[in-house]
Amino acid sequence: FTKAIVEDREFEVFNFGKMSRDFTYVADIVESIRRLLPKAPVAGNPAFDPKHPNPSISSAPYQLFNIGNNSPVDLMDYVHAIEDTLGKKGKIKFEPLQPGDVPSTYADVQSLYDYIGFKPSTTIQEGIKKFIERYKQLNP
Repeated sequence: FTKAIVEDREFEVFNFGKMSRDFTYVADIVESIRRLLPKAPVAGNPAFDPKHPNPSISSAPYQLFNIGNNSPVDLMDYVHAIEDTLGKKGKIKFEPLQPGDVPSTYADVQSLYDYIGFKPSTTIQEGIKKFIERYKQLNP
């Protein structure tokens, strides 16, 4: 969206803008991974008891974690935040929902928080501001 807005090009927004997504600022993703790395499990832990299995110490002790902001944001709020930060309106072409797409998604990060004590928390406004600053540095 940012590049299209900066270049005054039309861009598509699907489901006529009635979408929500869980946007996550990259520094929050990096911090989550930084906290996960020292807690990487070791396969074949002798403390594993097959009668009382614990996935963090099993013979296949790996877990999957969602890393996200745990809060869906309306896509148009996201687009407007980019426009407001750039000080420029985008040329939006609204389109119907694409086959296979879903109107709303978000990441449930409770297991991540339980495991590392951290939840991504950068707001859309903060993240967009930092992103646009960096975008302008890389695209003068």
